Amino acid sequence: MQTELSRQLGVEHAVFGFTPFPAVAAAISRAGGFGVLGAVRYTAPDELKRDLDWIEAHVGGHPYGLDVVMPATKAEGPAGRTLTEADVEAMIPEGHRRFVRDTLAKHGVPELDEGEAAGWRITGWMEQVARTQLDVAFDYPIRLLANALGPPPADVVARAHEQGVLVAALAGSARHARKHKDAGIDIVVAQGYEAGGHTGEIASMVLTPEVVDAVDPLPVLAAGGIGSGRQIAAALALGAQGAWLGSVWLTVTEADLHSPTLTRKLLAAGSGDTVRSRALTGKPARQLRTGWTDAWDDPEGPGTLPMPLQGLLVAEAVSRIQKHEVEPLLGTPVGQIVGRMTSERSVQAVFDDLTREFERAVDRVNRIAGRSGPS
Repeated sequence: MQTELSRQLGVEHAVFGFTPFPAVAAAISRAGGFGVLGAVRYTAPDELKRDLDWIEAHVGGHPYGLDVVMPATKAEGPAGRTLTEADVEAMIPEGHRRFVRDTLAKHGVPELDEGEAAGWRITGWMEQVARTQLDVAFDYPIRLLANALGPPPADVVARAHEQGVLVAALAGSARHARKHKDAGIDIVVAQGYEAGGHTGEIASMVLTPEVVDAVDPLPVLAAGGIGSGRQIAAALALGAQGAWLGSVWLTVTEADLHSPTLTRKLLAAGSGDTVRSRALTGKPARQLRTGWTDAWDDPEGPGTLPMPLQGLLVAEAVSRIQKHEVEPLLGTPVGQIVGRMTSERSVQAVFDDLTREFERAVDRVNRIAGRSGPS
């Protein structure tokens, strides 16, 4: 599965694997793909440094990258002062806090232990947090910096380019993709409606060729509901130079979900068991449908808050749900490909299946083309 972009980056297969788990990122790169570590959960620079050290020791010299969630503009308060997390917390209405407490109480969700901090917080969106992540990451030989919120600030793009790091940005429409190209981005990730996490409303089969045409000659990666070799072959046929896979790695043996209950839910879920909900971050994000998403999507409820207020509001609640594995409320961002995630396999086994099915799909198309062409 070689393309011009995969050859440029020195990888065997044009498969880019996004994951929050260092062990999975390293395994993806060792298997011949390109592992991309998600950085949004790292609020302390030392934690990111520890995991990048681990990747360096276990990636076998293969290339890898980092994904951040960084806004192109700052969140500012009065007189241009940069907002702190405490400033944002103070904006959360008491009625929404009460709704969280009532929903947790309805399902009997235990409290965290005294003095135990919420382990999950969407703070990587804040520019100062993302910049500390980059200060750490640029000390490592990362080959790619991806941003889930479009192009990062211009000085970050310039800094990456100075260090020979390619910059990628996710786009949910051709209009967004053109803006990314104008901002100096090197790679556009066309993320379709089927994707897990933050995603737009255009399906991958429509979005991918639109973005390819919109940003030509920039390389495009197809994303959204991809988890098979047939789909990768289709993505390349649509003009993409690779596929961006995320959800499929959640159930590999190297993943560390810390929740047997959540793993069972993922393996049992069908492709119709996800929903685009603002319950997690305030922006539409595809995730497992649960009692938690239903509560927030109920028109009789208070409704979600805009990003980043919603993420800060529900941080402790999500930690409590995860820690105590409260099954009716327990979920995770995941794409519609979850219906094909029916067993736990190693990263290498996933790649073996991807490459075999890719070869069969290409052979099939070649046979069809041979029969339909002139004799």
